Amino acid sequence: MDANDLKFTWNEITQGVTTTNSTSDDGNTSPTMVFSVIGDSDSFVPRPWPKTVFQTALIEAAKSGGETWILYNGKKHGLSKVVREAYKNYEDIEFKTRAAKNKISDPDRHVKLVNIAGKEVSQNTSEKTTEFKTTLGEGQEFLLDFEKFVSEQDVSFFSQQMDTKMPVPIAIIVCEGDIETIAHISKALQHKLPVIIMKGSGMAADLVVDYLENKNLLRKKASILLGIRFDDTTYQELKKHLKSIDKAKDLVEVFDLERDDPLMLSNIVGETVVSCWSIESTLQSYTNEGVKIPKHDKSSFHSDVSHTEVNENTNKGSSLAWKLLRRNFVSPEEKIIYQVLEGFKESKPYVLNPKYSTPTSLPLYFYFGYQLLQELELIEECGPVLLLEALKANRCDYVRVLLDRGVHLKMINLPELYEQAVSCQKCKFKRKDCLHMQWILKQIQEKQAKKLCHEYRSMMKKRIKHGNPQNAKYIVEELTELSVSVADAATGLCRKLLRYKEYSTDEFSDKEKSPTINVNLKDTTISDILLWAIFANRKELAEICWLRGDNHLLTGLVCSAILRKLSKKASNVKEQILSIDLEEHSKLFEERCISIMDSMYQEDSQHAIDLMDDEAVVWGIHSSPLTFAYENFMYDVVAHTCSQKYINIKWYNNLAPDLVPFLQSAIRKPKNFVTAPLTKYIFNYMVFLTVLVMYSSFVLTSIGKNYSEVFLARVFEYFVYLWGLGDLIEETISCFGCLEARGRSHRGYYSRMKRYLYDFWNGVDLLSYALLIVALFVRHVHQSKPFTDARRIYALSLLVMYLRFLEVFLIHRKLGPTLIMIKEMDIHNNNPIPIEK
Repeated sequence: MDANDLKFTWNEITQGVTTTNSTSDDGNTSPTMVFSVIGDSDSFVPRPWPKTVFQTALIEAAKSGGETWILYNGKKHGLSKVVREAYKNYEDIEFKTRAAKNKISDPDRHVKLVNIAGKEVSQNTSEKTTEFKTTLGEGQEFLLDFEKFVSEQDVSFFSQQMDTKMPVPIAIIVCEGDIETIAHISKALQHKLPVIIMKGSGMAADLVVDYLENKNLLRKKASILLGIRFDDTTYQELKKHLKSIDKAKDLVEVFDLERDDPLMLSNIVGETVVSCWSIESTLQSYTNEGVKIPKHDKSSFHSDVSHTEVNENTNKGSSLAWKLLRRNFVSPEEKIIYQVLEGFKESKPYVLNPKYSTPTSLPLYFYFGYQLLQELELIEECGPVLLLEALKANRCDYVRVLLDRGVHLKMINLPELYEQAVSCQKCKFKRKDCLHMQWILKQIQEKQAKKLCHEYRSMMKKRIKHGNPQNAKYIVEELTELSVSVADAATGLCRKLLRYKEYSTDEFSDKEKSPTINVNLKDTTISDILLWAIFANRKELAEICWLRGDNHLLTGLVCSAILRKLSKKASNVKEQILSIDLEEHSKLFEERCISIMDSMYQEDSQHAIDLMDDEAVVWGIHSSPLTFAYENFMYDVVAHTCSQKYINIKWYNNLAPDLVPFLQSAIRKPKNFVTAPLTKYIFNYMVFLTVLVMYSSFVLTSIGKNYSEVFLARVFEYFVYLWGLGDLIEETISCFGCLEARGRSHRGYYSRMKRYLYDFWNGVDLLSYALLIVALFVRHVHQSKPFTDARRIYALSLLVMYLRFLEVFLIHRKLGPTLIMIKEMDIHNNNPIPIEK
């Protein structure tokens, strides 16, 4: 094939699928990933295969590759139709009704479909896809030569400002196919091009896989899978191609359409491309006749020799990234490498599912960026840029490694992190019909949510409008104040959501008063990243940050409470999927906390018990694990053995946790006995029982007697009034903490009152107070000699007070749970209590 035709086609595609706007970020016109889909053929075997899985896998892998081209033959039926349908689905999801208006060169269209055959395919208007058609390129030979030509081109993988070009990564995807497809695979492997075979698509693809697994069944499998009649010449040609494939099987990878998840194709492609580049110089080239072809080293492999000699270290210069990069310098400075990595930050990251992510998953920026920093021993100095991109793209493997290496995210990058992952990219901040996380945070506190989700984007737009967009990223002075306000806004939203007041000490006050110096150089704490992961609902990243933070138990409980609140907010606007996902994340944190408590109790029970009362400050919330769990209705934590042991110690005041030994301690340890909460509890209910007797006495006084002349009844009546006043004052103090010293709970009055009223027995208490006050009012305002109306209200109040007395049985190990079950069934569910006959 004429090299000029190949170069013409390459230039035609690059100019046709790119615009000035799309190259303004880094000046890059070459793709960062190319897929060549082959296998169009007429099938003689009516075998259905999972096309939907293939379509999903292809598009997801293409989206993760960055600026990706998908080359295909452009035929009307067969595999080409499957590829077009996959790309049509991509257009509908990404651009919706705007798909027809977005040209193939639109900068937001990161995946380009290229019809390498250049044929016009008649399509319905509803099924029409946006693709680029080449002028030349018909035939398998041209496609094969063009694939080789693409692999020899360079791409400015990091930034075109630096001469850091690498080969364009290309992978050949094989589905179905015939003998020509097998020949194409054989010749592509001779050119050292990686091949991904879709197992389960049938025909030639399955034949190659079966041959690599068991060569003895070739004759039988070939006739069944291809459905053609072989003569000796055709069979020998097929066998020759398969042998050539077997010799280069290290460059062949298999994707099982029946078993593998579609998201795994990105990993398989990345691994195959990296493996191909890594072992390329060790592989021998073969023609179909088995004659070796001499291998010539690329110029990019020569540059590492001087680097190795300069550093006098055989390990230096051995990384794949260093060998592939073409450099104008021998040993780059830290500043240069930092700019190289910054050059990639403009593109919007594709968020991967960590379950299927590997170090070589697309895009390969992370793999080569990390190798480059490792090679130059600049992980700690230049690693924050890579860490920022890894966080945005949900690359948990790189985040974990970078944090272990001591890399810290710069505070100045925090606004960008929130803007990319929490802010809604397609909705305006002031829109009321946006129901995403941005809107949920806006409902909590609009001012703080605006700082998180809107101000960074607004600032960048203004800089781009009035200045050079390339320099806008490095305006440190303008981002300094914003980065601090974003961190404060995030913690403020956290406290507002949970209704806690900010806990501040003298030390914190001094920090707040002192001006912030060199904020752009200041590192964020791991708790800042954890809070971002919570708002972004990144489960794996949240776990990574949580494990590397302090106060694991309290922090985990706070995270669980935040996620539960967010889940309820999402449920209120009928965002059921988001609500369920947040609720599952909340339960996950609660389960982790319970698991920690289990492990600690087994290893050191006393330390685990003491930990329940360990006070700490998390995002301005000052509390202890047990107090926070109680305030936020985490009953599984409150009911845990550690919590119960701690409560028993406090309840019995370090005395024997049994009634008889406890009563005996009144003689041996009178001080502990008198000050024990259990003693106070018993004394309180003894007084309460006495009041009930007095109350019953004057309420049940015969109306035939002159009530004013019954001295004892009047004494009982006023004693009940006095006790009721004192009990009401005590309940008010316990609810609002009016006379409390500086304690653990720093919630607002509304939250305290809400938590107080949530308890059924507190509601009964308030009802008894209300009825007593009403009865007292009727008693003295609407007077009559027998006091009939007042007695009726007194009787109702007395009935409620008897109901209050049932609370005393809650401390009993058997009666207590029974009462709770009866209350829950009868009050909340309004279901009748089942009674067996």
